[in-house]
Amino acid sequence: MILRLVPIALAAPLMSGCIASTAANLVTAPVRVASKGVDMMTTSQSESDEKRGRDLRHREERLGRLQRDYDKHTKQCMNGNEEACDVARADYGEMENLRATIPAPQR
Repeated sequence: MILRLVPIALAAPLMSGCIASTAANLVTAPVRVASKGVDMMTTSQSESDEKRGRDLRHREERLGRLQRDYDKHTKQCMNGNEEACDVARADYGEMENLRATIPAPQR
C-alpha cells in the first residue's frame, strides 16, 4: 500500500505547477475576454483610413462606369433615340451627385 502512495507523493510537487498555471489562466480570463471585446469594437486609425480609401475607390469606379454609359447614351441620343436621351439625363444626374462626394485631387 505504501509503495503505491510513493509515486503519487513524488508527482504531487510536479502537479502544483499545472494547478497554478490553470488558476492563473482562470483569473486572467475575464480580463483577456474584455480587452478582446474592446479591441473588436474599436476601429484603429489605419483601419478607418483603409475603409475610407476603399469607399472612395468604389465611388470613382462607379463614376467611370457612369461616364462610359453617359457617353454611349448621348451618342444614341444624337442618332435620334429619345429613350437614350432620358437615360443619358439620368446618368448625368447620378454623375453630378457622385462627383459631390469625391474630393478634388490635391495639386
